[in-house]
Amino acid sequence: MPWSAIDDAIAGATGSPYATRHRAPVGGGSINAAYRLEGQQSAWFVKLNHAGALAMFQAEAEGLQELAAADAIRVPRPLTWGEAGGRSYLVMEWLTLHGRGDNAALGESLAHMHRTTAARHGWHRDNTIGSTEQINTPDSDWVRFYTRQRLQFQLQLAADNGHGGSLQRAGERLCEQAGAFFSDYTPSPSLLHGDLWSGNIAFDDARQPVLYDPAVHYGDRESDLAMSELFGRLPEAVYDAYNAVWPLDAGYPVRRDLYQLYHVLNHLNLFGGMYASQAEHLIGRLLAEVR
Repeated sequence: MPWSAIDDAIAGATGSPYATRHRAPVGGGSINAAYRLEGQQSAWFVKLNHAGALAMFQAEAEGLQELAAADAIRVPRPLTWGEAGGRSYLVMEWLTLHGRGDNAALGESLAHMHRTTAARHGWHRDNTIGSTEQINTPDSDWVRFYTRQRLQFQLQLAADNGHGGSLQRAGERLCEQAGAFFSDYTPSPSLLHGDLWSGNIAFDDARQPVLYDPAVHYGDRESDLAMSELFGRLPEAVYDAYNAVWPLDAGYPVRRDLYQLYHVLNHLNLFGGMYASQAEHLIGRLLAEVR
């Protein structure tokens, strides 16, 4: 294990001597191994994976920096990342996190985060959604970006994984007609967390919201909110506070299915099983809206 190299990297990044006095595994993730490192005066959160995952960690660190630069919501500060002893690592500040806090502050902070915009949808680099590659080639046309780089990319992965046939045919029809959901709605390229579900949201000791494990890109803010509803909605106070700052468009309830489809397809490609029928159900419901 590359522990001595990580200690040296922490010392180099902080400019102060550092040696781990206590190390303990941290649960909660299925992709990486995670640890809390504690030195004499500081503590750090470390993710480990195989050496080939370094690009994933680099993209995560850059995504956290992008979110932090928006100055809208707290994220863990990435310190250093690299490869040593055949393993890749990412070191971040240790935050003591809680499951409950100021839900109104979360909604307001998300709305302010989404107010940060870019010239085009996408990002300057690709990253991952879970452990799946996420393509972020910048595009000024949101419908084209979303259909090609989100839905069609996942549909092709599904075909490669043996989920072809009716799912593919219906998915392609949906992609051809996706513009119908945007006939009177043109989203700005908003700064997105990209994987905004309750498992990636917590609160610090001051009860203020914290986001982590991002899949950052710029796109329709509705897609973040749609993901927040996929595996059980956040508390209503979050959405109430969000809408008080920046009300959602009336067409959001229909487009919510369109945006959740991306994540359902990704779960199909990662886990298989019931997600195939859930994806087909969403596609059928969306096609019924444009017939």
